[in-house]
Amino acid sequence: MIKKHRKTSKALSGLFSAMSLAIALGNSQLAAAEEKQVYWGDTHLHSSYSFDAYLFRNHTADPDTAYRYAKGYPVVHPFHRGRVQIETPLDFLVVSDHAEMMGVVRGLGRGEKVLADIPIAQKYMGWMKAGRARDVFSELVAGANSGERPEGITALSADKVRKTMWGEIVDATERHNEPGKFTTLVGWEWSAMNKGANLHRIVLTSAGADKAKQFLPYSSIDSWKAEDLWQWMADTSKDLSIDMISIPHNPNISKGEMFNNVDSDGRPLTAEYARTRMRFEPVIEMTQIKGDSETHPLLSPNDEFADYETYRFLIDTRPDVDKTAPVNAGSYMRSALQRGLKIESEIGVNPYKFGLIGSTDAHTGLASAEENNFHGKMALDGTPNGKNAMRVGKKGASGWDMAAQGLAAVWAPENTRESIMAAFQRREVYATTGPRIKLQLFAGWNFKKRDAESKTFAKIGQRKGVPMGGDLSAAPKRKAPSFIVRAVKDPKSANLDRVQMVKSYLDAEGNSREDIYNIAVSDGRNLKDPKALASTVDAENASYRNTVGEKEFAVYWKDPDFNPKQRAVYYVRVLEIATPRHTTFDKVALGEKIDVAKASIQERAYSSPVWYTP
Repeated sequence: MIKKHRKTSKALSGLFSAMSLAIALGNSQLAAAEEKQVYWGDTHLHSSYSFDAYLFRNHTADPDTAYRYAKGYPVVHPFHRGRVQIETPLDFLVVSDHAEMMGVVRGLGRGEKVLADIPIAQKYMGWMKAGRARDVFSELVAGANSGERPEGITALSADKVRKTMWGEIVDATERHNEPGKFTTLVGWEWSAMNKGANLHRIVLTSAGADKAKQFLPYSSIDSWKAEDLWQWMADTSKDLSIDMISIPHNPNISKGEMFNNVDSDGRPLTAEYARTRMRFEPVIEMTQIKGDSETHPLLSPNDEFADYETYRFLIDTRPDVDKTAPVNAGSYMRSALQRGLKIESEIGVNPYKFGLIGSTDAHTGLASAEENNFHGKMALDGTPNGKNAMRVGKKGASGWDMAAQGLAAVWAPENTRESIMAAFQRREVYATTGPRIKLQLFAGWNFKKRDAESKTFAKIGQRKGVPMGGDLSAAPKRKAPSFIVRAVKDPKSANLDRVQMVKSYLDAEGNSREDIYNIAVSDGRNLKDPKALASTVDAENASYRNTVGEKEFAVYWKDPDFNPKQRAVYYVRVLEIATPRHTTFDKVALGEKIDVAKASIQERAYSSPVWYTP
């Protein structure tokens, strides 16, 4: 049952900027905390070097194009060839092309020399020239996704091919890295599938080109098991003295396997498994173009906001297999947090103790997460008329099913590879579905209402508590955890509707429970029963008005139902007022009648959690 409480404070205009003010306290930890700024990025973007991106008509948006777009330069869209430009540049970017056949399909289409002397490549080059790209997809890509290893995949994955393609991507990444101004991180996607379950990970490193060129990206051709990936990462990190992490792909189409109760071989999870996973996977991607993975209405029936950008299409190319994604607790973030508490109570270590980020997973080379400036999942659906063009089969996903989201936000003292990697590792990060909502959260035992309103908010938060991603120590006697939260709207986006605290815990019988508390609401509504705001969206004109909602919330909240004997995890969810969905802009452009039920959305931000362990 959703609970509402009055423990909140009125928003104070202009206070959020104080969180990033430099405090002249030398090199102390306190000063470093006060000087942190929020940086915005995308850790999951594909260029023309990814096989599926190229086959779906991204022939020109290479890594250079991707970095230039993210920096704010105008570039050419790879399909419709129009000039496109991001509205607000990013601070960091990972071009994460698939490790499997990296650059190969692009090379086949371009007739590149490194492939020309491979006999089977001639066949595929001929197919590409004859316009048979779908046949290449069916034989190579579909075969790989089904767990098969067609002859072509092995032949085209020769080391000389992989070194060439990887070297080109690494060189582009190095060229565009500008420490302090724009950060690039070397990365790729490990694209593991297990019988239609998407188990992909983004693997990234803070290493430079000199170290990155000393290895080849580990791929699902090497192994589809995450445990093997982590072992390779452990060995490579040690051998080259570099940092590496892997970020689980948006888990909603993992058929419950991303956050399973067993390992890849079906064995119960162990403490060693949990420690290894948390070493290499401190954050997860929980919102992107293929939907939102916070939770599902069937898993959280009392959450009125659970049905947000729900995606229902598996990436399963096997014939005669139902392509509808099953609803499973192992496929959603909130259920995984709850499962982690349960597993920790049994084995002593929590394997699902992760921070939250969003990213796009765009295959256009364009990191576009803006509703009114969305350039498609694939190049083909980059125009209103192209929304149906990318559909595979009669029941497959189309551009109308995709979501224009998301972004990764990190709190860090500077915009560098090392600083951003450190933020990921300590989980001081958060996710948004696109808008740049500034969000900061601290948890502790001694916060007061005035702390949320202080001009030294971050200094107080660091001194008295822990930031998002942190752990609360054992509860002092007769104390309940208290939280201070700052949320500020994106100046270019909509006002804020409300701030909610989402709590999951284990009850006396060891069962998972969840409560949702409205801790701040806009427009003077009753906190105990905040009626939905009247929508200002004009669907016929794809517009809205910021005549409702708040620009900023400064919130103090203390858990009124705290039990010091119960394991618990908390995170903040911030909702905007309703705004037009990207499809509404396209339908208006086409002059088509709009389905009002899908005309608008409430974009949101999710903090990384804070854990309490008795």
